[in-house]
Amino acid sequence: MQDAARPVLGPDDGETVRLRALGVRFMLDGNRTGGRFSLVEHPLGARRLGAPLHTHRNEDEYSYVLEGRFGVQLGTEVLEVGPGDFVVKPRGIEHTFWNAGDEPGRLLELISPAGFEDYFREMAAALAAPERDEALTAAIARRYGLDIDVGTIPVLAERHGLRLA
Repeated sequence: MQDAARPVLGPDDGETVRLRALGVRFMLDGNRTGGRFSLVEHPLGARRLGAPLHTHRNEDEYSYVLEGRFGVQLGTEVLEVGPGDFVVKPRGIEHTFWNAGDEPGRLLELISPAGFEDYFREMAAALAAPERDEALTAAIARRYGLDIDVGTIPVLAERHGLRLA
């Protein structure tokens, strides 16, 4: 958790976790915003998938590309975005994203309302376990109102030329 008394977060500050290829740097938790929103940074290696197709029931996400090229699928629409582009991902709309370039990329993700940032913490711990516990990862997703279609991983990788870990 970020120190609530600290007004500045430097470029190398903040708790960081990994969900396979996707990095998560916690910049602003909901406890600092009265639960209104949270802010994380997502670094993602070249030609890597950020997440399988998924749908949030409880929050909207807003992505701002800092560096790199990202592919984004919103429903059936596929977009490519770059530095300075801003993408709105409303709750209830199936979506995913990936690094569409040959260089690492980074984006800021504003999540509203806050709370979903804790999903990243819980899922990172579950995925780091020596043996994957499908029941645990499914329970975490359910607890955060997230519907995930893991069957889309190989399809997305093939369609967009992505490398899987």
